[in-house]
Amino acid sequence: MSVAVVLLAASAVVQTLLRVNLEHTVEAGAREETRAVSRLASAGQLTPQLPLGPGTDFIQVVDARGRVVAQSQNLNGRPALTPTGTHEGRRTSYNLDALGEEHDQRITTVTTATPTGPVTIHVGASLRTADTAEDITTAALTALSLLLLLTVGALTWRTTGRALRPVEAIRAEVASISDRGLDRRVPAPGGDDEIARLAETMNAMLERLEAAGIRQRRFIADASHELRSPLAVLRTQLEVAHGHPDPEVRDTLLEGALQDTGRLQALAADLLLLARLDATGQNRPGEPVDLTELVAAVLAARPTDPHETALHTSGDVIVSGNALWLGRLLTNLLDNAQRHARNSVTVRLAADPVTGDTVLDVSNDGLPIAPADREKIFERFTRLDDARSRDDGGTGLGLSIALDIAALHGGTITVEDTSDGVTFSTRLAAR
Repeated sequence: MSVAVVLLAASAVVQTLLRVNLEHTVEAGAREETRAVSRLASAGQLTPQLPLGPGTDFIQVVDARGRVVAQSQNLNGRPALTPTGTHEGRRTSYNLDALGEEHDQRITTVTTATPTGPVTIHVGASLRTADTAEDITTAALTALSLLLLLTVGALTWRTTGRALRPVEAIRAEVASISDRGLDRRVPAPGGDDEIARLAETMNAMLERLEAAGIRQRRFIADASHELRSPLAVLRTQLEVAHGHPDPEVRDTLLEGALQDTGRLQALAADLLLLARLDATGQNRPGEPVDLTELVAAVLAARPTDPHETALHTSGDVIVSGNALWLGRLLTNLLDNAQRHARNSVTVRLAADPVTGDTVLDVSNDGLPIAPADREKIFERFTRLDDARSRDDGGTGLGLSIALDIAALHGGTITVEDTSDGVTFSTRLAAR
């Protein structure tokens, strides 16, 4: 459509310029012929029959009384010419029966004084040549425009088809991928254009979806396993207690059942929190939190910890986040530290003097963690010492929850060995 408009405008400009140039040439010839006849009339040398110059269609000289004094041979015996149509500027239509047709003329009229009185000289130059040239040009431009439109249309269709063929292949592949076929990838065309980058982006998205699906399936399987074991133990305890005749044994079994019920409640709460953290996504909480006060409050609420906890802070530290979730992060790190400490736990809170980030360290004097396991311990349902963790009530989700909370606050958690144990260092971005 745009090409057609451009061609139409260009054709109109060409035709207009051609018409103006041809009419200007015709007018120039008529004026030159008029000046020549005017000189003859002024000198009294007019003859009844005047010769026609190049490009001149007719000449007629009329006196003040409307009588023909002189005229070209093709008007012999004709009275004074009069217009037969409407005037459009300087173009006038004359009925020239003597010429055998009616056609447009460019008329130049001049009044000149002669020895016998004033005369009016009419010189007509035919526009037939201009009309013919315009018709030929119009036909040529029309044919050329149609040819160009067809050529551009064919090239555009072919080029667009070739350019969009990879996009169609990507669309078809994506449409055929189901939730169980996320390991498939879209075809990646060569090059570094927008389509190649689109394919790379789609494949990166499919990789993320596949990884998320794998994590989800693993999480469901692990959660099912974690729930199935305590439920089976709980059912066994209740069945034995129900049929056991000894009241003391029944009480012991019921006490164990209550403990397992507590573990199940803790596991359900952790699973719900993980679901909430996953649903929150990138919506980072931004409320101001006095982390110094929060750490002190969390420690004060833990009077029954098996090992003494030392707190070291350096003034008030304010961060942006959710106080409840940050408290849960610290609680999970403290639970882990208390579970593995031999004698003591240390909490340090300070601001990094270089970056301004908040650094929260939770250290214990327990056994070091092997470098190969420092990332594994943050995976869900991971226990390096599975039996002891179950006995101590751990669900295998505490460190994973802490890491998710830190990530939600734009932070990280790293594990470092120290001279007297292990340190879990949480770094939160400056407010």
